Amino acid sequence: MVYECVRCGARVTKRELDSYLSVKCICGYRVFRKVRPEVVKQVPAV
Repeated sequence: MVYECVRCGARVTKRELDSYLSVKCICGYRVFRKVRPEVVKQVPAV
């Protein structure tokens, strides 16, 4: 799972965030959002 910093747009993985002492971006901001996968899941209509 990939997260993106809201301020600077830096992308980090969940594993990298867990290795940090605090959940903070390299720019110092603490707000992240999940990056959606580029592959769109298609479900057939019923």
